[in-house]
Amino acid sequence: MEPIKLAFFDAKEYDKASFDAANDGRFAIDYYDTRLSEATVRLAEGCDAVCAFVNDEINAAVLDALTGFGIRLAALRCAGYNNVDIRHAYGRVHVVRVPAYSPYAVAEHAMALLLTSVRRIHKAYIRTKDFNFSLNGLTGFDLHGKTVGIVGTGKIGRIFADICRGFGMHVIAYDKFPAKDSGIEYVPLDELWARSDIISFHCPLTEENRHMVNRDSIAAMKKGVMLINTSRGGLIDSEALLTGIKDRKIGGACLDVYEEESNVFFHDFSGHIVDDDTLSRLITMPNVIVTSHQAFLTAEALQNIAETTLGNVERFLQTGACENEICYKCGKITACPQDHKGKCF
Repeated sequence: MEPIKLAFFDAKEYDKASFDAANDGRFAIDYYDTRLSEATVRLAEGCDAVCAFVNDEINAAVLDALTGFGIRLAALRCAGYNNVDIRHAYGRVHVVRVPAYSPYAVAEHAMALLLTSVRRIHKAYIRTKDFNFSLNGLTGFDLHGKTVGIVGTGKIGRIFADICRGFGMHVIAYDKFPAKDSGIEYVPLDELWARSDIISFHCPLTEENRHMVNRDSIAAMKKGVMLINTSRGGLIDSEALLTGIKDRKIGGACLDVYEEESNVFFHDFSGHIVDDDTLSRLITMPNVIVTSHQAFLTAEALQNIAETTLGNVERFLQTGACENEICYKCGKITACPQDHKGKCF
């Protein structure tokens, strides 16, 4: 049997290592460092499917090009799919994803960011490297007894809630689709803004919730609120965030994602001038921590991503169906009337 030909875009060394380990000869994978876009989609010609990541551009033009090449499957090696024109894909290219690779990895990274910021661990690390053991300016605060508001209570959000409870924090949450029998106190979004000392985002990005953190919502928050975003950068209006920090309304921001990250994150610009003024200003703020979309990056997560992605491709091409297919009509994958027993179209 001929191996499945897979065009793999935005490939990093850790991607190649994990996918090669999961590939037992079933796939012939062409790794490309470049992202998938209108300018690079031609690299996929002659393949059976494409594999894409969070910052690849799978817009109408790319989908039309894939259709023209006879490629009917785009396999995302991530959970989010806001970078895909799902409506245009319908009837042309089937899209599958990895709905859960390691919810623990992302939830643990969110707490690591929070602890680092609150206890000034990053500043202490730099000081002691210079043999500066002064404690001035390193005062933090207890997490115990604080109220954390969690926006989005899927697997990651619920695991983060459990971690917060372990610290003795009071958990409230908002979700359009509350988790049944979770024991979580669900509140309206306005109430979550007003009550939370810390707010952490664990929801997908949609047109409905884009810039849900904006000037108005920030005004409704507590003075000194801490924001954590390990989900999607577009949930937060970066200019409004910057203003909130400068006005001393926001006490700190822990960002693993950024709304204009696609041309910056995953690349080394240490020897260059970054043109994004907003990101540059955020990074200079003493109460902002930025990591480059690395919350998912654990050995366990990479293994799960590789195995699930290759499994999605193989099942779909061999059987014509995959439980991880995305359909723009679904709203939520679990609400699909087809129950994913067949192709989306």
